[in-house]
Amino acid sequence: MGSIDQPPEVLGKLIGGALVGTFLGVFLAYGIVGPFAGKVKSVTEEDGHFYSLIREVLVANLHNHAAAICIEVGRQNTPSHIRPGFSELEDALKSVKQDAA
Repeated sequence: MGSIDQPPEVLGKLIGGALVGTFLGVFLAYGIVGPFAGKVKSVTEEDGHFYSLIREVLVANLHNHAAAICIEVGRQNTPSHIRPGFSELEDALKSVKQDAA
């Protein structure tokens, strides 16, 4: 508003600069910063699920539950999109036991 007494040529440059700055800020906010923040949030939530799973298995172990129960607690706390099926987990455990023997 301090330049309101300037001629139209100067005002046009000032108004154009203000509009470009506004549009650039909106574009950066919605096009780059917003999606980046969403991705960071999803990664930290996924890490949080992982640490929660570890905590639940350790607590089950500290309560002196059987190893199979501790493993099932871990399977149940695994996020649904990567959770193995019960039979799939049993097959993996059997193969680990055979490899160890």
